[in-house]
Amino acid sequence: MNSSINGKLREFILDFGWPRLIIFCFVALLFIAAPFVGVRVDNSLMNVLVRFGQNGVMVLALVPMMQAGAGLNFGLPVGIIAGLLGSTLAMQFELTGALGFSGAIVLSLPFALGFGWLYGLLLNKVKGEEMTIAMYVGFSIVTFMAILWLILPYTNPTMVWGYTGQGLRTTITLEGYWAQILNNFLVVKIGRNFEFPTGTILFFAFMAFIMWLFMRSRTGTALTAVGSNPDFARAGGVSADRMRTISVIVSTVYGAIGILMYQQSFGFIQVYQAPIYMAFPAVAAILLGGASVNKASILNVVVGTFLFQSILAMTPSVINSILKTDMSEVIRILISNGMIIYALTRKTKVTK
Repeated sequence: MNSSINGKLREFILDFGWPRLIIFCFVALLFIAAPFVGVRVDNSLMNVLVRFGQNGVMVLALVPMMQAGAGLNFGLPVGIIAGLLGSTLAMQFELTGALGFSGAIVLSLPFALGFGWLYGLLLNKVKGEEMTIAMYVGFSIVTFMAILWLILPYTNPTMVWGYTGQGLRTTITLEGYWAQILNNFLVVKIGRNFEFPTGTILFFAFMAFIMWLFMRSRTGTALTAVGSNPDFARAGGVSADRMRTISVIVSTVYGAIGILMYQQSFGFIQVYQAPIYMAFPAVAAILLGGASVNKASILNVVVGTFLFQSILAMTPSVINSILKTDMSEVIRILISNGMIIYALTRKTKVTK
């Protein structure tokens, strides 16, 4: 009986992955150690929840393409650029409050749909090399937009450089527009130091529910079938190229909305080179949650985002208090890149 239990435990560990298990234990140790080094657990947990809502939708954006067999969306900046265009246009039109945030979403959608369609057509031409091309596309669109941000005819004085009157600032404040509009919506105060970001969590839950409905719709089921067995799906009359394109469009739309969520929580819009590496933390988070290169779920998004953001939130306070030095960026890079390398090199089981 003991050998049977040990066998099941060994199989669970191998399936879950040693890196994920180690990181899970590391996060648990951070929370346990926090009170002993003078770090408030309630403040840390609140920070984790805010970060979770801030980044969750961008991680959620990876699910459709992974399910469709298009791999990890390192081209997430395509959607992020669409969101930046929507938010800067909303500011140009001087939309504020809830109208500003919702207006930014509406204004970003045409860009996201158009960019996503073109991006999907390109990935259909390079099957087998999607992740490499996606990274190239993501870097290219950020670099190209770095030029356009200087010459697009924005005139809002909050956005443009003061000494020239043209060209967007590198960092644009959302104060007076829609900064933390979701963070402060229906916020629940517990005790003196803990505030539950109800609005942010509810918005993420809403976006996750929409994704859940989509993935269980006829289109979502066909999309998953294409990712699991394209030949079988094709024999059933499903167009693999069409499903892959739809997955890229949905991913791009979620990327656009995701950066708007990030902005309202962060309180600023950052343009030029800021979006260029934003896909990597999202990819690391979903892989940390248990997803593989060709399979992902909303549960993977929730678990991975929480664990990843817990590390980023707890490390500066706990580890730095112990070591008396800032190790947060080093650990973030190690975990982000380490999980990506682990996922890309891990052998997957082949089912007959």
